[in-house]
Amino acid sequence: MRSLPALILLGIVALAGIVALTSLGGWQLERRMWKLDLIDRVNQRIHATPVAAPGPAAWPAINAADDSYLRLQTRGRFLNNRETLVQAVTDLGRGFWVLTPLRTDTGFTVLVNRGFVPSDRRDPAARIAGQITGETTVTGLLRITEPKGGFLRTNNPAEGRWYSRDVAAIAAARDLGASEIAPYFIDADARLDTDKGPRGGLTVIAFPNNHLVYAFTWFGLALMLAGAMVFVARDAWHGISRANPSSS
Repeated sequence: MRSLPALILLGIVALAGIVALTSLGGWQLERRMWKLDLIDRVNQRIHATPVAAPGPAAWPAINAADDSYLRLQTRGRFLNNRETLVQAVTDLGRGFWVLTPLRTDTGFTVLVNRGFVPSDRRDPAARIAGQITGETTVTGLLRITEPKGGFLRTNNPAEGRWYSRDVAAIAAARDLGASEIAPYFIDADARLDTDKGPRGGLTVIAFPNNHLVYAFTWFGLALMLAGAMVFVARDAWHGISRANPSSS
């Protein structure tokens, strides 16, 4: 038999749980709206007319929400002797992203992810024909730096082992000058492809959007808790009434 104070306490705890679960469901609905807006903005960016790669004056304001996947275009010369290979897993298999600094006509340097090469072409000597020399135009998508590492592994510049496209770390390792290199990199499209060179245009743009499922889960749990609270409260009240007939 449960006492009335215990029943009241149980009701308060259950009510707090219902409020918390309902709030989590509402938060997931808000996250869903934010995600849909993000997907819409990114779709507009990747299909827009390319804009000039942001220069030093714009660097402090660059952020993932406003700038990721902007379609850019710039012109300059590749510093092929300072390329960096970053581990990659793509639909084409395992291999490496080839990140090559581009010295732009406007005076700053930007890392360009020229694309994917399989392991048997990691050596530049195996893809001489793909090493673009002279002035060239690069078109691609702005990507935000990926600091610290990836694949649950930390970048090791001293041993030349890279698992993420960490702009600052790569710039330091290749002596590119921290104040002269853009804080982002460009995923080049397929226009620079050659038979022997990196395969561009492989940017994966995917935003998991399971927020509606999560919202229904939280709301469902709140409804189940409310039902359980009603059942327990009714059962407990009947028990109290039978034990104290005068209170009924």
